[in-house]
Amino acid sequence: MAGMSDQHGHLEGNDDAVQAHLKRLRRIEGQVRGIQRMVEEEKYCIDILTQVSAATKALQALALSLLDDHMAHCLVDAARQGGVEQEQKLKEASEAIARLVKS
Repeated sequence: MAGMSDQHGHLEGNDDAVQAHLKRLRRIEGQVRGIQRMVEEEKYCIDILTQVSAATKALQALALSLLDDHMAHCLVDAARQGGVEQEQKLKEASEAIARLVKS
């Protein structure tokens, strides 16, 4: 994916967070498959849009959870290190927040 970093984050080794995110992603995947099925079965458009809205909100909640994890771990560690690492992590977080706000 474009713009993806090769750096490893604090999810690495944090099995509880990884499992929680994967559980949430599986739920979202189920929602999207349900939407696909609704389209295939030519269900009522408003019902489909309601499900699209729910899936969108679920993705936004996942994004906020990932951002929270990033800020609680990566940003805190970078702040302790200071210097270029701190500036880079703050810039990355700011850009990620800007992307989330625009979406």
